[in-house]
Amino acid sequence: MEAAHAAATELDEQTFRKIESTMLYLEEARSRAERAAKEMHGLGAEPHLVEATERLRDDLAEMARHYRHRTYFAAPKAQTSF
Repeated sequence: MEAAHAAATELDEQTFRKIESTMLYLEEARSRAERAAKEMHGLGAEPHLVEATERLRDDLAEMARHYRHRTYFAAPKAQTSF
């Protein structure tokens, strides 16, 4: 029983490391989009290009929020079925 618990704990740790890595990639992409939008605005880029990049930034933030809720705050199906 102890070995099974240790194996499950290791699997959980590996899984959550992958989730954290994915979250970091999303945050990095969101941050890059934010910087790009500011730089494009400063360069006098076409407004629709700046707006598209700002919307991408917002979409990435929303995607990260959904991912957090679907991973950290969600209960496994086995715990929600009767």
